Amino acid sequence: MWFDEPLTLASGSETRRAILHAAGLNIAVAPPRADIERRAKAEYSGPPEFLPQALAAAKAAAIAAEKTGLVLGADQILLHEGRVFDKPRSRLDAVAALRDLSGSRHQLISGLSLWRDNKEIWSYSERAGLTIRQLTAEDIEAYLDRVGDKAFTSVGAYQVEGPGIQLFDAIDGDHFTILGLPLLPLLAFLRRQAAEAKR
Repeated sequence: MWFDEPLTLASGSETRRAILHAAGLNIAVAPPRADIERRAKAEYSGPPEFLPQALAAAKAAAIAAEKTGLVLGADQILLHEGRVFDKPRSRLDAVAALRDLSGSRHQLISGLSLWRDNKEIWSYSERAGLTIRQLTAEDIEAYLDRVGDKAFTSVGAYQVEGPGIQLFDAIDGDHFTILGLPLLPLLAFLRRQAAEAKR
């Protein structure tokens, strides 16, 4: 059974849009204002493991207040030794992040929040473990030279779907979770919704 109802993605991520489109979903994209995420992050006081779901819910709620139908919020954090990493704002930030992650294991935690009629109907979170190999200063500089500004678009300054994969020794977890959208649990829930609507 396929799910054909239109879905609004409350995220500006090209990767998430491409994942949903490739899965055959009928999607529209409506990124929330940048201050929505900043305010939600500033106001959050719970364990870092639940931050992605809180951010996803804040994004979805902002768009669901303006649109009818299904709205999906999504977010992801990188957690390493209790610290949540932000996207690097400069090359110096990217160098520092990769130096801190070098030779160690970290977690990517992706959260989803699905809304209908201005109400959350489903949420989900999943994590993956990634180990970056021991990097020299030369390794880091060569990598950043290669990827350029793309290093500033992702937490940790890497994208595993590109040259960033060469930074790793091991990756444990679902591929879509690593890309920031745990797809299979979402599709399973949407199929259940479609089945219930036909009863």
